[in-house]
Amino acid sequence: MKKTMFFRILFYIIGLLVLALGLTLNTKVGLGVSPIISVSFSISTISGLNFGNMTLVLYAAFVLLEILLHTGQYRRSRQTTAGEGCLYAKQVDLKITLLFDVLQFPLSLIFTRFLNLFSKQIPELQTACADAFAGSLPGRFLFLCLAILLTGIGAAMSLNMRLVPNPGDGIVQAIADTIGKSVGFTKNCFDLFNIVLTTAISLLFAGHLVGVGVGTVVAVVGVGRVIALFNHFTQDWMARKAGLLPSA
Repeated sequence: MKKTMFFRILFYIIGLLVLALGLTLNTKVGLGVSPIISVSFSISTISGLNFGNMTLVLYAAFVLLEILLHTGQYRRSRQTTAGEGCLYAKQVDLKITLLFDVLQFPLSLIFTRFLNLFSKQIPELQTACADAFAGSLPGRFLFLCLAILLTGIGAAMSLNMRLVPNPGDGIVQAIADTIGKSVGFTKNCFDLFNIVLTTAISLLFAGHLVGVGVGTVVAVVGVGRVIALFNHFTQDWMARKAGLLPSA
């Protein structure tokens, strides 16, 4: 039991670190960032505020919205026939759900500190590496692919351990549960919303696009494919090591 929990926590922490590294590298390529952090990135770039701190504010807003959605869903379930078929039909389920929501606050604080740490260590490829291959368009696209690969692997590892979700994933799940749609469909709609919001902020306050580009489109498609491919080869093995599936 202790060994499986050790692996579960280990995979979870590694996943969050890899995810933070992938998201940070995405912001350094200069081809557009992933939709989920495009809002905080654009505000940070335009205002000069710290990227990690702005992402923390964004994640806090996500968590508050999750709490409201889960509470509202629970109250609606109480008005149905004994709440049958509803995830939050029982008070204990709501308490557990809200606990996991609240735990996303300290997770966000730690996660965004790693965003700041990686951001300080990784240079802007378009400027600092302008005379090297990494600063060329082919080089930046190569690093974009690496960023998407890391983001997908990190997201898959942390999500598969079924512990406290990253707020960017938690809000999508909460919305999906509320509207009764699949997570994939909800994710696509939420990504589109973030892109539209980032575009509006950029044009209104900067007069040009900030954080939205070909890399954003590639991230929308690529991250999901990386998650699916990574899970195809490793999900069962990691789940057994973490005690989430019986040993073969």
